[in-house]
Amino acid sequence: MLKKFRDWYRSIDDESLLVLKHPEMAAQVKGRARRCIARNLSTLTPIEREQLHDFLLKYRGAGFYIAAFKLMLLFSAIGVVLHLLFPVKFELLKAVVFSNGMGFALVWGLIGVWFNYRSSVRHKLKKLLLIVSTCAAGVVTGVMLAGLSDTGSMGMAFERLLRVGGIALLVAVVFYMVPLAIVTSWRNRQYEALTLQLQQDAERDRLARELSESQLRLLRAQIEPHFLFNTLGAVQQLAEQGAPGAARAAALTADLIAFLRASLAEMRSEQVALQSEFDMVAAYLRVMQARMGSRLRYALDLPAEFAQMTIPSMILLTLAENAIKHGIEPSLRGGEITMSAQQVDGMLRLRVRDTGMGLPQGDTEHAQEGGLGLENVRSRLRLSDPSASLNLRDGEEGGVIADIVLPIKMAASLKENAA
Repeated sequence: MLKKFRDWYRSIDDESLLVLKHPEMAAQVKGRARRCIARNLSTLTPIEREQLHDFLLKYRGAGFYIAAFKLMLLFSAIGVVLHLLFPVKFELLKAVVFSNGMGFALVWGLIGVWFNYRSSVRHKLKKLLLIVSTCAAGVVTGVMLAGLSDTGSMGMAFERLLRVGGIALLVAVVFYMVPLAIVTSWRNRQYEALTLQLQQDAERDRLARELSESQLRLLRAQIEPHFLFNTLGAVQQLAEQGAPGAARAAALTADLIAFLRASLAEMRSEQVALQSEFDMVAAYLRVMQARMGSRLRYALDLPAEFAQMTIPSMILLTLAENAIKHGIEPSLRGGEITMSAQQVDGMLRLRVRDTGMGLPQGDTEHAQEGGLGLENVRSRLRLSDPSASLNLRDGEEGGVIADIVLPIKMAASLKENAA
């Protein structure tokens, strides 16, 4: 019998958890009473359903029986105290039964309004009448039974009802209805504050994404005219050399076309495969190397296992452009750029390192913040995952090391979203 009851209770518990997560499943519940319960659960607000779901998960199985046993001990102790304070009016057994009855009724009512407070406000008159009528019926029944057991006279029972009923109703209102009203009011204020907070968070995320997208559009449009003009000028100079420069001009033009094609393709995507980002950076560096000659050297290292992971588009290109503009070009001797991907402590680390001028001396904090390009990279990383980050520091042998760190799982999930 106990096993059947336990299985029955667990089936209702599992059913309630399912409906709280998927309210559309309420219509498929079998049994009139259980379907009615499921429909009531499905009418809760999303916040109420989530809170009740967490509560049921916490107190399911043995947790429920342990909590009920602790409450029974508490209410029994209160009954013992009542008996000790008023030994004539409250016999020990009656005091324990009374305190447990009142206590569990109050707990049940509090649980009801704790997870159904929005309905309590929408139908407050109906709820009030239900509570008052239930309290009144309980008081009348209890007093009448007590009167009959003491005197055997119905008249005496009614006389006792008139004398004690008012006091009992007052006690019920003070110790039952007032706490329920206070909890309902407080929970509704919590709900309104939480709803407002969620709306503000959603609006803040929307504005942040719009800002990031606008910054990305600006960044994408930032194929600077002087870069194109200088590259085309280099192509013209090579072409004017005749046959000796024709091959180099053709190669430089091919690299420029590859870079523009790759960058235009990435403009259409918020996230791209890491291999595509490395290919675009390689095309960009080949163009810059044709212009700068031996002053620019580079090496790219992308392990095969990371090639299909995805990252926010053009963030590595931004770091490469930054390294050339602020590190390699100002240096008379030029320098080298290395780009790599590596797994470190369960995270994906993308490193862009140059051997150029390094961070400005005495202005490390400003250099860490960077300009619009670096700030755009940071904001887009934060939107991708709160734990993603960009850090800049001086290299051990000069230059700057820029590390992007982001979760590998996040990178894989971005790939799925992009698909």
